[in-house]
This record gives sequence, structure tokens and C-alpha cells, in this order.
Amino acid sequence: MRRVAFLIRFALVVAASSGIETALGDPIYVDQGPKWTAEDRADYYTRDQGSRLIKLTWLRALKAKDGQPFLSDGLTRYGFLPNPGNNANLPVGLHTTGPAESQMVGITCSACHTRQVEVEGKTYRIDGGPAFMDFQEFLSDLDKAVGDATASDTAFAAFAAAVFQPATPSAADVAALRRRVDAWHRRVHAFVTGTLPPVGWGPGRLDAIGIIFNRISGTDVGPPPDFLIPENMKIGDAPVRYPFLWNSPMQNQTDWAGFVLNGNRVFALARNTGQALAFANFEPKRSSGLFFDYDYANSINFDGLERLEKLVLKMGPPKWPREWPIDKKLADEGQKLYQRHCSDGCHEKKEIHALRDLFATTWETPLQNVGTDTRQFDELGWRVKTGALKGAGTPGAARDLEEEDYAVHMMFSAVAGTILSYKLSLGSELGAGDGFGSSLPRDGQVARSAPKSPLPASPAPARASAAPPGAQPSGSPESLTIEPGTLLKRTLKKGEYEARVLEGIWAAAPYLHNGSVPTLAELLVPPAKRMSQFKVGAKYDIKNVGLDVTQEGPTRPVTDCNDLNSGNSRCGHDYGTRLSDDEKKALLEYLKTL
Repeated sequence: MRRVAFLIRFALVVAASSGIETALGDPIYVDQGPKWTAEDRADYYTRDQGSRLIKLTWLRALKAKDGQPFLSDGLTRYGFLPNPGNNANLPVGLHTTGPAESQMVGITCSACHTRQVEVEGKTYRIDGGPAFMDFQEFLSDLDKAVGDATASDTAFAAFAAAVFQPATPSAADVAALRRRVDAWHRRVHAFVTGTLPPVGWGPGRLDAIGIIFNRISGTDVGPPPDFLIPENMKIGDAPVRYPFLWNSPMQNQTDWAGFVLNGNRVFALARNTGQALAFANFEPKRSSGLFFDYDYANSINFDGLERLEKLVLKMGPPKWPREWPIDKKLADEGQKLYQRHCSDGCHEKKEIHALRDLFATTWETPLQNVGTDTRQFDELGWRVKTGALKGAGTPGAARDLEEEDYAVHMMFSAVAGTILSYKLSLGSELGAGDGFGSSLPRDGQVARSAPKSPLPASPAPARASAAPPGAQPSGSPESLTIEPGTLLKRTLKKGEYEARVLEGIWAAAPYLHNGSVPTLAELLVPPAKRMSQFKVGAKYDIKNVGLDVTQEGPTRPVTDCNDLNSGNSRCGHDYGTRLSDDEKKALLEYLKTL
């Protein structure tokens, strides 16, 4: 069976690389360099990183809102992309792990970082590109499906029969399953209701910081048996566009606000551990280890994370497809404009030797306030009860957490403690459990106490930032000092985000960190005149470089510069807006070539 799946994937890639469109809308894979192979792609789509969402038998037994099996369409209704090589009918980014009789479904980063666009009836796939997947709707519907299955004894009997088929379960089997499903659903429902906003993020966006903060502080460090601290969870109303992954290991710092160190193996592991913890089993407990008093029980697959980093290092920026036209003369004119207006000081590929690693070079781009939406900084100012993490800290690396502290400090502690447990072999790895970051219920509850942890290091000191246009909105501190270590401090200034090297930027619409501008052409329009709403979907406009206005996707309303803290403001990045129409055309033509 595995050989058949491999041959199918190989045939698709051969056809795509030959410029031949395959049948039934199968995608043409965009050229992403000679190092990025079909084998790498298949690995990237399913590589286990340690997340544990739900048991496969449960997911198969659930019903969607229309009464059909939840997996009937392979979850493509949410914007997930088909993965022909997955015989569990799971899409790109969802995988199975564990013994055949008790497989778990996990999430990998390819779910949010694989893009598909449509041009003139052909479909193109871009690995590492920001997905058009609606993660909020998926989580909400999954919560509802389990709620429906447990709504009555009759409904649960039908669900249990599907879980145990072809066997006929006993009354004791059904009762035991009910206890496990109820325990899973209490945690998931608390997370969903505490995190998801009433107005959806929409496809192509999610509030990643809100998700991670709520998972760690709200569902992992409270008292048994559920380990919940519901009051720690806050509505995640600062959605951001999924970033593109190619070149990401080369960034000196990462995350939109640039507060996560990057560029060498230790920091890359910390970055990947943080995202994996969003849906991993995580149960820190007191330890009698030789060097530390605490360790972290977790399901993180560190081999998988390290393999993932090697894969992303091989993933090249997508090249503009050869069949899409480019005016070379116009692009040459645009290159001069780009060097004058874009590259110099902001988006240039400036290599530096970071003090934290003598032998590593990374790309340094500025952290700067260019007047864009500020909502994400409200979340960086969240304060939470630290629960089982109270007092956690490591001398020389991180101060002890107070009873109430910043959620971002708590995240650093969780990441660092997990890595330290792995590196020092002090952590006990959790079993598969039932998913959604918990192995519960099980015989003998895990004792919760204050674990030790820091982030391995803090981000580099902030640069001086450009003054933002207009007054800053209220709602969170104007600056916040992240202080995980004694050697470095990082002051986050509200509204200050990191620029990026723009290779492959043509494939990353919509633009700005919150996905509030549909095309690169629209980004060259003064903010006050930009679209107040637009459709989101896979149809691509290769002239204006971005989302096509003719598609039938959901509408994304955005706000203007009067509501800069809405999470949806299209304001800011007022660069290139004063160029002539001819200059704008030339600049756009060059951006297609990056």
C-alpha cells in the first residue's frame, strides 16, 4: 500500500515538473529549487512533530453538520488540501501516529503553510506558502461534532458503534469510552469557547499567539483532573496571515513582532517546539532529577522537529511559473525602483554574524513601526495565573515566574523546560492518550507542581523604530520588556513588526501581517483608498499579484486608519504609494521575479 501511495505521488510530481496539468484538477507543483524533492514534499506533508489532536477512530465516527461523515470530503470544505498519499483520507498537514489499533491524528505545520492557487483553470501548489484554510471553523465544527455525539445516550450509542466497528461493544466498553470522550470534550470545549472570537478569522488567518497562550496557560497547568484554568483564556481577536516558510531559518528573528530568536539550531528548535506545543500532550511535573527539580512530560517528537527544520532549509522560494508572462524590460526598470524604495534599509538580504553563534550568519531585517494594525501587542501584554508553573525559572537564563505573570514569559518557560527535559533526558514522554494535548483520563493522575524552565535565550535588543503615523491606540502597554534572561532584554514596542526578505512574495497574498490588503497592486495605493472589503480564495490575479476579485470566497471586511487596533486595519506601509502608475507597473513586474 505504501508503495502504491509513493508511486501516485511520484507520478503527480513528474507530470507537474514536466509542465503537464494532471487530471481532475491535480496540482502543478511550482518550482522551488533543485533541493526540494518529491520525497521531501511527502515528508513535509505528514512529518509527526508531536501534536496529538484526537483519536482516528473517533474522528472517523463523527458526523458533520450535514449528517455526512466528518471526514467525507477529506476536510477540503475548510480549505485543507488533498494529500493522495494519505490512506486515512486525511489532508495535507494531518497525519496519524501510534499503533494501528489506537492511532492518533496530529497536526503538522504543512496544514497552515501549504498554498494552492488557481489561474486560468489550472491549479498550482506552493509548499511553505500561507494556506487558505479556515482553522477556526474546523476547530469549532470539531467541537460541535463531539458535542452532538455526546448530546444524548442515543447519539452516543451510534457514535460508539462506529468507533468499535466491526466489533459490538459491551455496555462497559461504551461507558468507558463515554468517560474518555467527555474528558476530551471538556478540555476542547473550554478552549474553543475561551479562544475563538464571535466573528471568525476567516480562511488564511489565525491568532497563533492567542492559541498558544491559551493552550499553555489555560489547559495545561491547572488542577487535576482537567488541568484547566478557564479564566486564563482570552478571546483571540488578533488574527495574522500565515507567514511563508521558505527562507524562515535564515531570519535573525522571527514571529511577526520579531520577539523570537532564530538562526541557529537551538533557537530553531525552540521556535518549532513552541508551535508544536499548541496541540501536544504537555503535563509538567516535579522531578527528583540530578540537575533539576522539575521535568516536563510531553509528546513532542524532537526527531520530527529536527527533521522539519532540515526540510525547510531545503525548501526554496517559489519561482513565478514559466507559462505566466513577465515583461523583462519592465521588470528591469522595476528592479531599480525596488533597490531605491524597498530593498535599501528594509527588505534587503543583509547577512550578519550574530553574537550568540560565532559560526552562523542570518539575515537581519529591521523591526519597525510602519503604521500597521497593533492588535497583536495587546496579547503580548496578557497576564495570566501561572498555576503549576508558579516559581519556575533557571538562574542565568530566566527569572522565576510570579503567581500572576505575562503569558509570553510562561510560553518561554514551557518551551525551555520541554527542551531541557529532552536534552538532559529528564522528561518522561507521554503516551498517545486521547488527543488535544492530554493523555487523560488514565490510571493515576499526573501530579502537578511548579516545573523549572526558561527560553534558552531572549531576542536581541530592539532597534530604534520609525515614528508611527498618528496617535497609538490604548488597550495594552506601549512597550513591554520580555526578560527571560539576565544577559539580554528585548523591549517590544507597540506596533513594531519585522520586515522580511521578499523572495517569493508574489505567492503570499493577502498582504500586511494581518492579511488586510488583497494584492501587491493594492498595497501601492494610499491606505485611505484601499479596499474596505475583498473576497478570499484560491483564484489568483497575476496582473495585480494577489487575490482575484472574481472569486466566490468569503468576504473579508477591513478597517481604515481610524481603527488601527481592530485586528483588521488595512492602514500603514505607505511606501511606493506616490510612484506614478508606470512606475508601479514596473515595480510589480519585478516583484514577480523574486
